[in-house]
Amino acid sequence: MTLLIISPDYASHLFPLATLGTAWQQAGERVVVASGPATADIVRVFGFERINLQLGRGSNPGTIRAEQQPSGEDDALRGFFAATRRGMVETLLFQAEARSNDLLWNPVEVAREVQRIVTEVQPDHVIVDHLAFSARLALQSAGIRHADVVLGHPSALPVGDEVYGYPPEWPVAFRPHPAALEALHLACDNVSAAFTAQWNGALRSLDPAATPTRDAFTESGDVLLLNYPAELHDPARTALLPPHAFLGSAVREEAADGEVDRWLAAGDLPVVYVSFGSFLSVRGDVLARVVEALCGLGVRVAIATGATDPAELGPIPGSWLVRAFLPQVTLLRHATLAVTHGGNNSVTEAMTAGVPLLVLPFSTDQFAGAAALEAVGFGLSFDPNVVTAGELRAAAEALLALDGAARLSLDRLRASLADGEGPRRAREALLAVPAVG
Repeated sequence: MTLLIISPDYASHLFPLATLGTAWQQAGERVVVASGPATADIVRVFGFERINLQLGRGSNPGTIRAEQQPSGEDDALRGFFAATRRGMVETLLFQAEARSNDLLWNPVEVAREVQRIVTEVQPDHVIVDHLAFSARLALQSAGIRHADVVLGHPSALPVGDEVYGYPPEWPVAFRPHPAALEALHLACDNVSAAFTAQWNGALRSLDPAATPTRDAFTESGDVLLLNYPAELHDPARTALLPPHAFLGSAVREEAADGEVDRWLAAGDLPVVYVSFGSFLSVRGDVLARVVEALCGLGVRVAIATGATDPAELGPIPGSWLVRAFLPQVTLLRHATLAVTHGGNNSVTEAMTAGVPLLVLPFSTDQFAGAAALEAVGFGLSFDPNVVTAGELRAAAEALLALDGAARLSLDRLRASLADGEGPRRAREALLAVPAVG
């Protein structure tokens, strides 16, 4: 049996998708990954076969830097980073306006290449990133059965009267002016209409007899897999989803890191892990405020600085671990608290480790994810552009002392996600439907 995984050329997307593939690998089956060259080493480490597929202009092997992107994509990244400094609505507006280039890049050409790869690989099952719209267009137009994996918050698939790009929930700390929200909603509506027209045009080129969609953002695969814990999702919203399976998490195994292992063994104070992921690590100003907040709390801190020069962070205690990149899964297993931008990998990996989160969301589904954590008592959220070091310190103290019902619920969630449960759930969901025709 052969599994084909289709992923954008971004480490943050490929890590969970490849982790799902380990359930097939452990069953002695063939796994082939179609992705770009930047993530080739990740495929190699997992021990999978690889076939080249470029789904977009940009790429990211671990930490993204504008100067390492192709012309056009570099300016787009700089524009995004600048928007995060202006605020939540400005960032979401910027992302909405860039959506066609980001999500439906050369759709007909990419779709035909995906169809060629399927013919070459002859998979029994196909897993594709939900945000790889050109690839999903290829599979849908050719009638190739596939599992569509939502790697972010489930709101990446709009339901009911939701519109893509407009978060259905907001953390308590974010209360923009109603007029600004109205403008954002209108912009997202307009982008959805334009995106859907682009999708339908490409669909006609690939299959003239295909039925056009009313909203391309609501399209999903034959099997919908959500890399997210059902326990964090509003049951009323769950009822509106198409047939689906919540995977909980897809937490990879990491190679041993001697420096990190020695650091973990060298002290007994609570560990706080800090990371803003592969994109938002560029916000050194916010990381510096986090450093100021955590100093003097009686904790040891591990900080993944990413694109930020550690010199920008101010004085750092000698007992802290500071590196551009750190093994997140390993450190979360030893952490008492994590400070994060609220990316879905960070959220699901922290929940799997039973670690509460101090969330500073900047963009996309990070707002809905932060709101969900607040609702169940597993985290606190703040606007990264205005929060003070004092507010961060008080929030960190509260989360370090998390107890009572919230602590018990978080421990139950951790237990339910343990031992590679996500990949097993994904494999079971795919085996329950007919293989690729």
